[in-house]
Amino acid sequence: MKRLLFTILILLAGMPCVFSQDIQLPEPDKTGGMPLMEALANRHSTREFTANEIAPQMLSDLLWAAWGVNRKNGKRTAPSAMNRQEIDIYVATPKGLYLYNAMTNRLKTVLTGDIRALCGMQPYVATAPLNLIYVADLDRLMLDDFKDAPSDTYANCGFIAQNVYLFCASSGLGCVVRASIDKESLGKKMKLRPHQKILLGQTIGYPGEAKEE
Repeated sequence: MKRLLFTILILLAGMPCVFSQDIQLPEPDKTGGMPLMEALANRHSTREFTANEIAPQMLSDLLWAAWGVNRKNGKRTAPSAMNRQEIDIYVATPKGLYLYNAMTNRLKTVLTGDIRALCGMQPYVATAPLNLIYVADLDRLMLDDFKDAPSDTYANCGFIAQNVYLFCASSGLGCVVRASIDKESLGKKMKLRPHQKILLGQTIGYPGEAKEE
């Protein structure tokens, strides 16, 4: 029996790990980029994407621009009312679903496997390399009514999405923010708590051949 267990352990040790691991992103590059006025002039929505993967450095820079920590006091690149920081960014890739931790610049594994098709109703959502899902954690707001997020939370989400637009314009990526999501089905797949509410999604990748909008 001991020999059998030893053999099994040896075989398992030699197998590649099939479980997705948390991802430590590279330190974001906070220098350079396109001048702001040029980025604003180039900001647009893209709905055709190639399947080209977004490199870890680019992903790190993008997430930092979106909702990263830019001050020693823990405040972010986008504002939030009373600094409640109630919005979380979930990152859907072909390999899995991750939760962005801005404090550690790390992606925490939530699910393994490809759930991009659940992230929106448009066909391109399932094949673009990256989808961001913006989720409000209403417990952080200490509200009595949890039926929906308040208007300032939606505004905070818009600030984050616009940061992504400007980063993409500066970096040669395309993106589009979306509200057409089966939030109930996606929320169940993501195993969200009752007081976590999906606000918007944003699809990101290298632009295809379609005209900009």
